[in-house]
Amino acid sequence: MKLRLPQLAIIPLCLSLLACTASAADETPDSVRAIFKSKFPQHEVTSVQAAPVAGLYELVVKMKRGAREEYTIVYADAKVEHLLTGDLIDTASRNSITEGRLEELNQVKFDFNALPLDKAIKEVRGKGERKLAVFSDPDCPFCKRLEQDALSKLDNVTIYTFLYPLAQLHPDAPRKAAQIWCSKDRAATWTAVMRNGAKLPAGNASCSTPLAELAALGEKLGVAGTPALFLPNGRMISGAVPVETIEAAFKAK
Repeated sequence: MKLRLPQLAIIPLCLSLLACTASAADETPDSVRAIFKSKFPQHEVTSVQAAPVAGLYELVVKMKRGAREEYTIVYADAKVEHLLTGDLIDTASRNSITEGRLEELNQVKFDFNALPLDKAIKEVRGKGERKLAVFSDPDCPFCKRLEQDALSKLDNVTIYTFLYPLAQLHPDAPRKAAQIWCSKDRAATWTAVMRNGAKLPAGNASCSTPLAELAALGEKLGVAGTPALFLPNGRMISGAVPVETIEAAFKAK
């Protein structure tokens, strides 16, 4: 996990001296919060609790991603003289404690059925009973990897692909997205391009597209990169994850 705190403020000398004279009895989550706030007043700490490692505290910091709030986690000693970022790993289970907490904290609250599914490329596999919405960029290599290595292996699923070209990264992606949307068979064209490596012909699309509306929707949901997957149970998954991750997410409550 990258450090997502902006440039840190300089600590006044008097606060440093105050922290140095604090006794062990004064070391509580509230005192850690107060010291952190004095050093980094621009950040809002929503909770502080003891971490699973002796002497460390977990601080949940509220951030902004697009139009929605997001939370990140930092670890600090009782006097906030040192900060740690990254994953805290449970060596017994080999699981990331940090990742689990972040998934819990940043679970996206949205109504899957309220999504503009008519503005998505729809692909039905088998009975199509399971639902999955994917924000994807036609020039994104990770989106192609997801399509080829994971989505192609799913069964009994209806996949709704929202075209989400990131022009700042892939300048030609909006043109390609528009061409795909304006094609006679959107699902077949999308599959050919993303899974089979087919190329679109040069030129511009000649129909109206929902790209502007989908860009606003993605910002509202906090989609900062592609691919981004949304499930009806409220889970959001980012990146070219393996099919096992998606299957596990379908089974999660």
